[in-house]
Amino acid sequence: MASDPKSSAPSGKGGELHQQAGGDVAQLTTQQGVPVADDQNSLRQGRRGPTLMEDVHFREKIFHFDHERIPERVVHARGYGAHGYFETYDPIPELTKADLFQRKGEKTPAFVRFSTVAGNKGSADLARDVRGFAVKLYTQEGNWDIVGNNIPVFFIQDAIKFPDLIHAAKQEPDRGFPQAQTAHDNFWDFIGHMPEAMHMITWVMSDRAIPRSFRFMEGFGVHTFRMVNAEGKSHFVKFHWKPKQGMQSVTWDEAVKINGADPDFHRRDLWDAIQSGDYPEWELGLQVFDQDFADQFDFDILDATKIIPEELVPVRKVGRLVLDRMVDNFFAETEQVAFQTNNIVPGIDFTNDPLLQGRNFSYLDTQLKRLGGPNFNHIPINAPKCPFHHFQQDGHMAMHNPVGRANYEPNSWGAEDGGPREDPENGLTSYPEENDGPKQRVRSETFADHYSQARQFYISQTEVEQRHMVDAIVFELSKVETPAIRTRIMSHLLNIHDGLAKGVSEGLGMDLPEAAKPAMEVRTDLEESPALSILKNGPDSFKGRKLGILISDGADAGQLEALEKAAEAEGAIVVLVGPRVGSVKLADGSSREAGEKVDGGPSVLYDAVAILTSEEGAETFAGMHAAKTWAADAWAHGKFIAHSPKAAPFLQKAGLPDKGDEGLQSLADTDAAAFLKSCRKIRVWDRG
Repeated sequence: MASDPKSSAPSGKGGELHQQAGGDVAQLTTQQGVPVADDQNSLRQGRRGPTLMEDVHFREKIFHFDHERIPERVVHARGYGAHGYFETYDPIPELTKADLFQRKGEKTPAFVRFSTVAGNKGSADLARDVRGFAVKLYTQEGNWDIVGNNIPVFFIQDAIKFPDLIHAAKQEPDRGFPQAQTAHDNFWDFIGHMPEAMHMITWVMSDRAIPRSFRFMEGFGVHTFRMVNAEGKSHFVKFHWKPKQGMQSVTWDEAVKINGADPDFHRRDLWDAIQSGDYPEWELGLQVFDQDFADQFDFDILDATKIIPEELVPVRKVGRLVLDRMVDNFFAETEQVAFQTNNIVPGIDFTNDPLLQGRNFSYLDTQLKRLGGPNFNHIPINAPKCPFHHFQQDGHMAMHNPVGRANYEPNSWGAEDGGPREDPENGLTSYPEENDGPKQRVRSETFADHYSQARQFYISQTEVEQRHMVDAIVFELSKVETPAIRTRIMSHLLNIHDGLAKGVSEGLGMDLPEAAKPAMEVRTDLEESPALSILKNGPDSFKGRKLGILISDGADAGQLEALEKAAEAEGAIVVLVGPRVGSVKLADGSSREAGEKVDGGPSVLYDAVAILTSEEGAETFAGMHAAKTWAADAWAHGKFIAHSPKAAPFLQKAGLPDKGDEGLQSLADTDAAAFLKSCRKIRVWDRG
């Protein structure tokens, strides 16, 4: 907000990475009118030390941002949650004294909330966006929240920039659109001024940002944390959630059409899977390393825009997460659940990651406004399941208060009236890390490489995934009205990979500019990391996927039965799609109920399809635009397609080639079991 009431908005012209006041540019101040010297870095103790609470500008900025929405979350508003448990594989006392890791087979109750980040509560599920992956573990020593995403890095290195990031990504404030998408000037203008965001941009423009299902995506803790054992020995750790169902995404064209056909696609998918007993599972993996390794690593482990490739530090599986129960009431549980990065248990500790330090302040603070007061932990979904005792009392909507005479400590009263006491031996303590240095607003030089890992991510993708990334950036920048913003982004892309930059420039029809000057030399010797590719880590089964069968009157009952049995054996779900909702009469005189009408159940909703028709049914479908689109989209999206011989004329009318590929299979030449087995590959990418 401008300090001069006659000037309602800053009048800066932009153009520099960090524009400073002077000339016609208004001076940035706090709400108290105090000039701000540095809006890029929070105040910390030493270059890599912890963030200081006396940073009044940071606290005011985050405090105001936390309370921008009533009652909707500012970010992660569009969410869906489920209950389950975490089961420990084997004890790891050598790494941590955390109670849930001390006993083999220990089952810890869990609640997980998945979400998009930028969209409002009413937005569609298949927006191109980061997905929140927040896990609350109700351990015997208190609640531990791993508040992560489906992408292991983030846009920014310092939490002081989080309000700016989200303001830029959200709908533009003067017009109120577009929402749930970043394809607009403000977002890309901000990103163009933030080279540190380039690694995250490659991830968000990849297929990771349009997952097929919550069940088929990875989760990450993002930050580097500490694990501390009973002897006080510390190890650094990165948290990974690996889906046992395998990874899978959709194409952008599918995402757009799915949002039109079923904007609740991800919600419905999770609901249907759990209600049918097909419980999704993830394995918790740890990347563990010590200080010596951290000192030798090429990037700063405190930098949230960096990963540690799995080829350097393998992921150790220590347990599994199972979701087996939906909520009883969406508002009471999914909407009111409060995740906080500062919810840790003995044996888990923080590092000086400046983004994590800021989140620890912000997440607790934001619950005050969103949930109405300091007693949000009295809400059942947030309350621990282990015994708890404290002297905190009163406040808005208090459900329980201290019992007995004492509501303070230390006190003179005995065990009956004196209340709880400290436990120095078993209580939560902080690792005694030493920090030294002046108080200053500065970014460590070890945070300065913004392009090398972005390049590594790009070269680790298959050609198909690289093409999707180029197409995504071209689409987003084509919605940017200011040519200078597009040019600035391309100058950054040149530092990532020439092929990426050239593909974007050709897609936009713009000349490539000179490369942006990097803060430090870009490394081109980082090797490919196969773990970063979805297609290199695809599923090895069709379990949990959907087979859509377009069926007409007079279809062969034996072919339908064979497909259903093969799908059941594979662990897949079958949905019948007909010319109408209701009875479809098969060739043997039997009838089946179609679950979807052809224009209400488009092929984008299914992972593979089959088309079973009679001769008359083929003619009927050939005259229906929705049916022809159904088949044409399945072909265009690389789906595996089985068809009865009598459906061939319809396929020709729908534009499919006379001679297909391995994914187009006639049931005259192959049996149903063989077709379902081939569907394990999910897509025929060579078709595109």
